[in-house]
Amino acid sequence: MRGLKCLAGIAMAGAALVMGASLPAQAKEVRAVGISVGSLGNPGFVIIANTATRIIKKAYPQAQVTTVGYDYDLGKQVNQIDNFIAAGADFILLNPGDPKAITPAIKKAQAAGVPVIAFDTGAEGADAIVMTDNIMAGSISCQYIADRLKGAGNVVIQNGPQVSSVIDRVVGCKQVLAKYPDIKILSDDQDGKGSRDGGMAVAQGYLTRFPKIDAIFTINDPQAIGTALAAKQAGRSEFFITSVDGSPDIEAALKDPALDMIKASASQDFYAIPKVSAQTAMDLVNGKKPEKPVILIPSALVTRENVGDYKGWNAKHDD
Repeated sequence: MRGLKCLAGIAMAGAALVMGASLPAQAKEVRAVGISVGSLGNPGFVIIANTATRIIKKAYPQAQVTTVGYDYDLGKQVNQIDNFIAAGADFILLNPGDPKAITPAIKKAQAAGVPVIAFDTGAEGADAIVMTDNIMAGSISCQYIADRLKGAGNVVIQNGPQVSSVIDRVVGCKQVLAKYPDIKILSDDQDGKGSRDGGMAVAQGYLTRFPKIDAIFTINDPQAIGTALAAKQAGRSEFFITSVDGSPDIEAALKDPALDMIKASASQDFYAIPKVSAQTAMDLVNGKKPEKPVILIPSALVTRENVGDYKGWNAKHDD
Protein backbone atom coordinates (compact mmCIF):
# COMPACT_ATOMS: atom_id res chain seq x y z
CA MET A 1 0.00 0.00 0.00
CA ARG A 2 2.87 2.34 0.78
CA GLY A 3 4.21 1.89 -2.76
CA LEU A 4 0.79 2.62 -4.25
CA LYS A 5 0.48 5.83 -2.27
CA CYS A 6 3.94 6.85 -3.48
CA LEU A 7 2.96 6.28 -7.10
CA ALA A 8 -0.23 8.29 -6.63
CA GLY A 9 1.64 11.12 -4.95
CA ILE A 10 4.24 11.34 -7.70
CA ALA A 11 1.54 11.29 -10.36
CA MET A 12 -0.21 14.21 -8.66
CA ALA A 13 3.09 16.09 -8.40
CA GLY A 14 3.77 15.57 -12.08
CA ALA A 15 0.27 16.70 -12.94
CA ALA A 16 0.74 19.86 -10.87
CA LEU A 17 3.91 20.68 -12.78
CA VAL A 18 2.12 20.24 -16.08
CA MET A 19 -0.94 22.23 -15.06
CA GLY A 20 1.29 24.98 -13.75
CA ALA A 21 2.57 25.66 -17.27
CA SER A 22 0.24 27.57 -19.55
CA LEU A 23 0.10 27.97 -23.29
CA PRO A 24 1.60 31.22 -24.57
CA ALA A 25 -0.55 34.09 -25.68
CA GLN A 26 0.70 33.45 -29.24
CA ALA A 27 2.02 36.96 -29.71
CA LYS A 28 4.53 35.40 -32.08
CA GLU A 29 3.73 32.73 -34.64
CA VAL A 30 5.68 29.47 -34.43
CA ARG A 31 6.26 28.08 -37.90
CA ALA A 32 9.05 25.53 -37.44
CA VAL A 33 10.40 23.45 -34.56
CA GLY A 34 13.30 21.00 -34.43
CA ILE A 35 13.46 18.05 -32.03
CA SER A 36 16.66 15.98 -31.66
CA VAL A 37 16.54 12.77 -29.59
CA GLY A 38 19.07 10.10 -28.72
CA SER A 39 17.53 7.41 -30.87
CA LEU A 40 14.24 6.92 -32.68
CA GLY A 41 14.68 3.24 -31.89
CA ASN A 42 14.01 4.02 -28.22
CA PRO A 43 10.23 3.99 -27.60
CA GLY A 44 10.59 6.53 -24.81
CA PHE A 45 12.04 9.13 -27.14
CA VAL A 46 9.33 8.44 -29.70
CA ILE A 47 6.66 9.04 -27.05
CA ILE A 48 8.38 12.25 -25.93
CA ALA A 49 8.65 13.54 -29.49
CA ASN A 50 5.06 12.64 -30.37
CA THR A 51 3.69 14.25 -27.21
CA ALA A 52 5.72 17.43 -27.72
CA THR A 53 4.56 17.59 -31.34
CA ARG A 54 0.94 17.23 -30.30
CA ILE A 55 1.27 20.01 -27.70
CA ILE A 56 2.99 22.37 -30.15
CA LYS A 57 0.51 21.78 -32.97
CA LYS A 58 -2.40 22.30 -30.62
CA ALA A 59 -1.12 25.83 -29.99
CA TYR A 60 0.23 26.39 -33.51
CA PRO A 61 -1.59 24.11 -35.99
CA GLN A 62 0.48 25.27 -38.97
CA ALA A 63 3.85 24.60 -37.28
CA GLN A 64 6.19 22.16 -39.01
CA VAL A 65 7.75 19.93 -36.34
CA THR A 66 10.75 17.86 -37.43
CA THR A 67 12.07 15.05 -35.21
CA VAL A 68 15.41 13.36 -35.82
CA GLY A 69 17.56 10.88 -33.90
CA TYR A 70 21.29 11.48 -33.50
CA ASP A 71 22.03 7.86 -32.47
CA TYR A 72 24.40 9.03 -29.73
CA ASP A 73 26.74 10.56 -32.31
CA LEU A 74 27.54 14.09 -31.12
CA GLY A 75 28.79 15.23 -34.51
CA LYS A 76 25.51 14.14 -36.04
CA GLN A 77 23.57 16.12 -33.45
CA VAL A 78 25.63 19.25 -34.11
CA ASN A 79 24.76 18.94 -37.81
CA GLN A 80 21.09 18.54 -36.90
CA ILE A 81 21.17 21.78 -34.91
CA ASP A 82 22.78 23.54 -37.88
CA ASN A 83 20.02 22.19 -40.12
CA PHE A 84 17.33 23.39 -37.72
CA ILE A 85 18.85 26.88 -37.70
CA ALA A 86 19.07 26.94 -41.50
CA ALA A 87 15.43 25.81 -41.75
CA GLY A 88 14.32 28.79 -39.64
CA ALA A 89 13.35 26.93 -36.47
CA ASP A 90 11.62 29.09 -33.88
CA PHE A 91 12.94 26.86 -31.11
CA ILE A 92 14.75 23.57 -30.62
CA LEU A 93 13.94 20.77 -28.18
CA LEU A 94 17.17 18.93 -27.58
CA ASN A 95 18.08 15.63 -25.92
CA PRO A 96 21.77 16.52 -25.55
CA GLY A 97 24.48 14.07 -26.55
CA ASP A 98 27.01 15.59 -24.15
CA PRO A 99 26.29 18.18 -21.43
CA LYS A 100 29.38 20.27 -22.24
CA ALA A 101 30.47 19.43 -25.78
CA ILE A 102 27.08 20.43 -27.21
CA THR A 103 27.34 23.95 -25.73
CA PRO A 104 28.94 25.65 -28.79
CA ALA A 105 26.10 24.35 -30.98
CA ILE A 106 23.54 25.63 -28.48
CA LYS A 107 25.20 29.06 -28.43
CA LYS A 108 25.17 29.13 -32.23
CA ALA A 109 21.40 28.52 -32.21
CA GLN A 110 20.84 31.19 -29.57
CA ALA A 111 22.96 33.68 -31.54
CA ALA A 112 20.56 33.07 -34.42
CA GLY A 113 17.63 33.88 -32.13
CA VAL A 114 16.61 30.25 -31.58
CA PRO A 115 15.92 29.23 -27.94
CA VAL A 116 17.11 25.74 -26.97
CA ILE A 117 15.36 23.63 -24.35
CA ALA A 118 17.22 20.53 -23.21
CA PHE A 119 15.06 17.62 -22.12
CA ASP A 120 15.70 14.26 -20.45
CA THR A 121 19.37 15.20 -19.98
CA GLY A 122 21.04 18.47 -19.08
CA ALA A 123 23.20 20.76 -21.23
CA GLU A 124 25.31 23.75 -20.26
CA GLY A 125 24.00 26.96 -21.79
CA ALA A 126 20.49 25.74 -22.61
CA ASP A 127 17.69 28.26 -22.06
CA ALA A 128 15.94 25.70 -19.86
CA ILE A 129 16.35 22.06 -18.85
CA VAL A 130 13.41 19.70 -18.23
CA MET A 131 14.19 16.22 -17.01
CA THR A 132 13.49 13.47 -14.55
CA ASP A 133 15.06 13.92 -11.14
CA ASN A 134 17.62 11.28 -12.09
CA ILE A 135 19.49 11.33 -8.80
CA MET A 136 16.16 10.51 -7.14
CA ALA A 137 15.50 7.77 -9.68
CA GLY A 138 18.86 6.11 -9.10
CA SER A 139 18.45 6.48 -5.36
CA ILE A 140 15.05 4.81 -5.07
CA SER A 141 16.02 2.00 -7.43
CA CYS A 142 19.15 1.22 -5.42
CA GLN A 143 17.42 1.69 -2.07
CA TYR A 144 15.21 -1.19 -3.16
CA ILE A 145 18.38 -3.24 -3.68
CA ALA A 146 19.80 -2.31 -0.28
CA ASP A 147 16.52 -3.09 1.48
CA ARG A 148 16.02 -6.41 -0.27
CA LEU A 149 19.62 -7.46 0.46
CA LYS A 150 19.27 -6.26 4.07
CA GLY A 151 22.39 -4.16 3.64
CA ALA A 152 24.85 -6.86 2.53
CA GLY A 153 25.79 -8.41 -0.81
CA ASN A 154 27.59 -8.14 -4.14
CA VAL A 155 26.13 -5.53 -6.47
CA VAL A 156 26.86 -4.56 -10.06
CA ILE A 157 26.07 -1.05 -11.37
CA GLN A 158 25.65 -1.39 -15.13
CA ASN A 159 26.53 2.01 -16.54
CA GLY A 160 25.59 3.55 -19.87
CA PRO A 161 26.27 6.44 -22.28
CA GLN A 162 27.78 9.30 -20.29
CA VAL A 163 24.99 11.82 -20.67
CA SER A 164 23.91 13.77 -17.60
CA SER A 165 20.84 11.63 -16.90
CA VAL A 166 22.89 8.43 -16.75
CA ILE A 167 25.62 10.07 -14.68
CA ASP A 168 23.02 11.30 -12.18
CA ARG A 169 21.35 7.90 -11.90
CA VAL A 170 24.65 6.29 -11.03
CA VAL A 171 25.42 9.08 -8.55
CA GLY A 172 22.06 8.53 -6.84
CA CYS A 173 22.62 4.79 -6.71
CA LYS A 174 26.10 5.12 -5.25
CA GLN A 175 24.93 7.63 -2.65
CA VAL A 176 22.52 5.03 -1.32
CA LEU A 177 24.84 2.04 -1.48
CA ALA A 178 27.62 3.99 0.25
CA LYS A 179 25.49 3.90 3.41
CA TYR A 180 25.90 0.12 3.57
CA PRO A 181 29.51 -0.98 4.25
CA ASP A 182 28.61 -4.63 3.69
CA ILE A 183 27.46 -4.00 0.13
CA LYS A 184 30.33 -4.50 -2.32
CA ILE A 185 30.15 -2.89 -5.77
CA LEU A 186 31.77 -5.41 -8.13
CA SER A 187 31.68 -3.16 -11.20
CA ASP A 188 30.37 0.30 -12.06
CA ASP A 189 32.10 1.34 -15.31
CA GLN A 190 30.76 -0.96 -18.03
CA ASP A 191 28.70 0.81 -20.72
CA GLY A 192 25.55 -1.07 -21.71
CA LYS A 193 25.02 1.45 -24.55
CA GLY A 194 21.48 2.22 -23.37
CA SER A 195 20.22 -0.79 -25.34
CA ARG A 196 19.01 -4.35 -24.87
CA ASP A 197 21.88 -5.76 -26.93
CA GLY A 198 24.41 -3.64 -25.07
CA GLY A 199 23.05 -4.67 -21.69
CA MET A 200 23.13 -8.30 -22.72
CA ALA A 201 26.73 -8.05 -23.93
CA VAL A 202 28.14 -6.48 -20.77
CA ALA A 203 26.07 -8.78 -18.57
CA GLN A 204 27.64 -11.77 -20.28
CA GLY A 205 30.98 -10.35 -19.18
CA TYR A 206 29.84 -10.03 -15.55
CA LEU A 207 28.49 -13.56 -15.52
CA THR A 208 31.88 -14.83 -16.68
CA ARG A 209 33.88 -12.71 -14.23
CA PHE A 210 31.82 -12.92 -11.07
CA PRO A 211 30.71 -16.28 -9.62
CA LYS A 212 28.32 -14.63 -7.15
CA ILE A 213 26.17 -11.57 -7.84
CA ASP A 214 23.29 -10.57 -5.59
CA ALA A 215 21.82 -7.64 -7.54
CA ILE A 216 22.37 -5.57 -10.68
CA PHE A 217 21.26 -1.97 -11.17
CA THR A 218 21.00 -0.98 -14.81
CA ILE A 219 20.68 2.64 -15.90
CA ASN A 220 17.62 1.97 -18.07
CA ASP A 221 15.02 -0.66 -18.88
CA PRO A 222 16.41 -1.94 -22.21
CA GLN A 223 19.67 -2.80 -20.44
CA ALA A 224 17.72 -4.50 -17.64
CA ILE A 225 15.90 -6.74 -20.08
CA GLY A 226 19.13 -7.54 -21.93
CA THR A 227 20.74 -8.45 -18.61
CA ALA A 228 17.87 -10.75 -17.69
CA LEU A 229 18.13 -12.49 -21.07
CA ALA A 230 21.88 -12.99 -20.59
CA ALA A 231 21.23 -14.53 -17.17
CA LYS A 232 18.66 -16.93 -18.59
CA GLN A 233 21.09 -18.02 -21.30
CA ALA A 234 23.81 -18.59 -18.72
CA GLY A 235 21.50 -20.42 -16.32
CA ARG A 236 22.13 -17.87 -13.57
CA SER A 237 19.26 -16.92 -11.28
CA GLU A 238 20.85 -15.98 -7.95
CA PHE A 239 20.52 -12.21 -8.44
CA PHE A 240 17.78 -9.67 -9.16
CA ILE A 241 17.66 -6.54 -11.30
CA THR A 242 16.39 -2.98 -10.87
CA SER A 243 16.51 -0.11 -13.35
CA VAL A 244 15.16 3.30 -14.39
CA ASP A 245 12.44 4.20 -16.92
CA GLY A 246 9.09 2.58 -16.08
CA SER A 247 8.75 1.76 -19.79
CA PRO A 248 6.01 -0.38 -21.40
CA ASP A 249 8.56 -3.17 -21.83
CA ILE A 250 9.39 -3.15 -18.12
CA GLU A 251 5.70 -3.06 -17.23
CA ALA A 252 5.30 -6.29 -19.20
CA ALA A 253 8.45 -7.77 -17.62
CA LEU A 254 7.23 -6.98 -14.10
CA LYS A 255 4.07 -8.96 -14.86
CA ASP A 256 5.92 -11.87 -16.50
CA PRO A 257 6.89 -14.82 -14.26
CA ALA A 258 9.54 -15.81 -16.83
CA LEU A 259 11.40 -12.54 -16.10
CA ASP A 260 11.06 -12.75 -12.33
CA MET A 261 14.63 -11.52 -11.76
CA ILE A 262 13.53 -8.02 -12.80
CA LYS A 263 12.02 -6.57 -9.63
CA ALA A 264 11.67 -2.79 -9.99
CA SER A 265 12.14 0.30 -12.16
CA ALA A 266 12.16 3.96 -11.17
CA SER A 267 9.65 5.70 -13.44
CA GLN A 268 10.10 8.61 -15.83
CA ASP A 269 7.04 10.69 -16.66
CA PHE A 270 7.25 10.80 -20.44
CA TYR A 271 4.10 12.89 -20.58
CA ALA A 272 5.18 15.64 -18.20
CA ILE A 273 8.69 15.95 -19.66
CA PRO A 274 7.63 16.80 -23.24
CA LYS A 275 4.61 18.84 -22.18
CA VAL A 276 6.61 21.05 -19.83
CA SER A 277 9.43 21.27 -22.40
CA ALA A 278 7.11 22.37 -25.21
CA GLN A 279 5.23 24.86 -23.06
CA THR A 280 8.47 26.31 -21.69
CA ALA A 281 9.77 26.75 -25.25
CA MET A 282 6.58 28.40 -26.45
CA ASP A 283 6.70 30.77 -23.49
CA LEU A 284 10.32 31.64 -24.26
CA VAL A 285 9.46 32.47 -27.87
CA ASN A 286 6.97 34.95 -26.47
CA GLY A 287 9.38 36.51 -24.00
CA LYS A 288 8.42 34.62 -20.85
CA LYS A 289 11.36 32.98 -19.07
CA PRO A 290 10.86 30.01 -16.72
CA GLU A 291 10.99 30.70 -13.01
CA LYS A 292 13.76 28.11 -12.67
CA PRO A 293 16.21 27.13 -15.42
CA VAL A 294 16.16 23.47 -14.36
CA ILE A 295 12.78 21.78 -13.96
CA LEU A 296 12.94 18.35 -12.34
CA ILE A 297 10.13 15.83 -12.76
CA PRO A 298 9.88 13.42 -9.79
CA SER A 299 10.24 9.65 -10.04
CA ALA A 300 8.42 6.78 -8.33
CA LEU A 301 9.39 3.13 -7.96
CA VAL A 302 7.36 0.61 -9.98
CA THR A 303 7.59 -2.92 -8.60
CA ARG A 304 6.00 -6.32 -9.11
CA GLU A 305 3.72 -5.47 -6.22
CA ASN A 306 2.36 -2.15 -7.53
CA VAL A 307 2.73 -2.40 -11.32
CA GLY A 308 -1.00 -3.08 -11.67
CA ASP A 309 -1.71 0.45 -10.44
CA TYR A 310 1.00 2.17 -12.48
CA LYS A 311 -0.11 4.60 -15.18
CA GLY A 312 2.78 4.33 -17.58
CA TRP A 313 4.06 5.97 -20.73
CA ASN A 314 1.10 4.94 -22.86
CA ALA A 315 -1.57 6.30 -20.51
CA LYS A 316 -3.96 8.68 -22.24
CA HIS A 317 -3.98 12.31 -21.14
CA ASP A 318 -6.17 15.29 -21.79
CA ASP A 319 -3.90 18.05 -23.06
